[in-house]
Order: sequence, then C-alpha cells, then structure tokens
Amino acid sequence: MKAFVMEAGQYKLKDMPEPTAQQGEVVVNIRDAGINRRDLGLLKRYGNNPEALIIGSDGAGVVESLGEGVTDVEVGDEVIINPGLRWAHNSDAPPEGFDILGMPDHGTFAEKIAISADQLEKKPKHLSWPEAGGLALPALTGYRALFTKGQLKKGDTLFIPGAGSGVATFLIQFAKNIGATVIVTSRSEDKLAHAKEIGADIAISTDSDWVKELEGQTIDLVIDSVGGATFNRSLEVLKKGGRIVIFGATTADTVDFNLRSFFYGQYQLFGSTMGSREELRDMIQHIEQYDTHPVVDRVFPLDEAQEAFDYLAQGKQFGKVILRVSE
Repeated sequence: MKAFVMEAGQYKLKDMPEPTAQQGEVVVNIRDAGINRRDLGLLKRYGNNPEALIIGSDGAGVVESLGEGVTDVEVGDEVIINPGLRWAHNSDAPPEGFDILGMPDHGTFAEKIAISADQLEKKPKHLSWPEAGGLALPALTGYRALFTKGQLKKGDTLFIPGAGSGVATFLIQFAKNIGATVIVTSRSEDKLAHAKEIGADIAISTDSDWVKELEGQTIDLVIDSVGGATFNRSLEVLKKGGRIVIFGATTADTVDFNLRSFFYGQYQLFGSTMGSREELRDMIQHIEQYDTHPVVDRVFPLDEAQEAFDYLAQGKQFGKVILRVSE
C-alpha cells in the first residue's frame, strides 16, 4: 500500500506492507487524513532511524476487516480515528502510557491502518470526508482547553491570539455555539476576515496595541498556543482573576513573567494537551448538536504529501490541511 513515512532522516512516499487485524483490532481504509503541526516536527525526533514509520495522527475511513474479539464494530462502518492512545477517562493530566498516534505507532498517512477497535468513533453523518479526516486531534485539543480546563460558559469573553490554526477555528466555533464572545488576532487581513465569517466578534491585528484596541472589553479566558511572543501581552488584557490556558508554544517554550503582578492579579494558569476518549465523545456530541462543520483550507492528494507539509509550514492556511488518501 502507498504511505507517507519517515525513513533515514527523510519524509518520503513509499510502498509499505498492508496491515492485518490482530486480536481486538480492525483494519480501516483511510479516506482522508488531517495534517497537524505535530507532524512537521516528528523528523527531528525520529532522526536517522532506518526503519520506515508511517506518520499521521488524524484520519477517517471505512472499516475493511475485523480481528478476533471485535464485536462493537462492523465491516463497512464509517469511522474517525481517535489519535490519543491509552487515555480513556477525563483526568487532570494524561495517564502513564499516553501516546499520540503516528509515533511510535504507525499512523494514518497510508491507504490502510490496523488499530484497536477502541480507538474508533462513528463518523458524524453531517461531515464530509475531509471534514471528518481532520477533526479529532485539533477539535479535541480545543474542546478540552475551552471547556475542561478553561471552563468557558455562556456570556464569557474568549481571547485567542492567532486566528488561523485548525485548533483556533474550532475554538471560535465551539465558543460561539454556547453563546460566548470571541476576540481573535492575526497579522493576516484575510485570516481576520475568515475568523469573523465563522463567528469571531472582534478581530484585531497581532501588531496592534491590544490594551488600546480592547479597552472596555472584559476578557474572562485566554487560550494561547503561540507562547513566548504573546504570553505577557495576553496577561495584559486578561481580567483580574481570569484564566489562561496554554496548549502549545509555536514561538518559544520559555517565558519570563512578573510573579508579583501575576499573584496580585490572582490569574489562573492551566496547561492542556489533547484529551481523553470521554472528552472526544463529548466533542462529537457537541458538533452534532450544533451542526458544526470543521474549516478545511486545502485538500492535497497523498502523492503531494510533501507539498502539503511545506504549505502548512508556511502558516498561510486558515483551518485544516487534509490529505486525500483514497477515493
């Protein structure tokens, strides 16, 4: 089968052996698979390992075959794959043994994948294949950050530095679904316009004076994945006693901030990453209840996986970048 792999320090398209379903597993024919920023950095971690590893965390497809002991999945089922391994129930932090699909396990950028039946959820009927293929990782990440950690509720105001990532688009949609006010930033006028199209109430330039632009606004929650470039600026606009949730650090992992100002302001800081199967199921119920459609920026054929990676690395997308694996 055709697959996009890491091998000997390179990303490459390669023929790989077709998988077979072992005890408790199923084989899924992948239709579409979402690329995440995580995928762009895996090569540095994998190094020059000569063994080919199929990458990819997100995917949706059709069940082809069942291993022994599988009773709650049927051949022909349309499914999405839960990329969070060994994290069943909502908890304050991931349990020991938690991993994300696509390293060290073979991932979704292939025509087929063998995976535990417990990692499958029924594809929401209202979603297209590209929408379903890029759903789980970013939507689950956003759902946990927004609701489990951030405790956003109707009438709150949410501030999101950076408007174009897959997670950010879900944050905007989920927050608007429950009646919150959403403020976003971007350096791109196109991204600011797109953010308003999907529900953002206020969209301002990243390079503007946030304190001045947001005068009169009471921001209850900040969700930030930018890191060093925005952390202190976000604190400046967050209300006293407000909450800030961090789920990524695309600019810098290390941040200096004034502890005295922080504790006098009685701010609350939370870390978040991915989420449990329980939260994934809650997220799926949410998008079904509100008829939410993921934002898909572009769909590339699997043969153009490297071009898709290069496109995502440029950061020009608004929403998800998807690989069409099979028709």
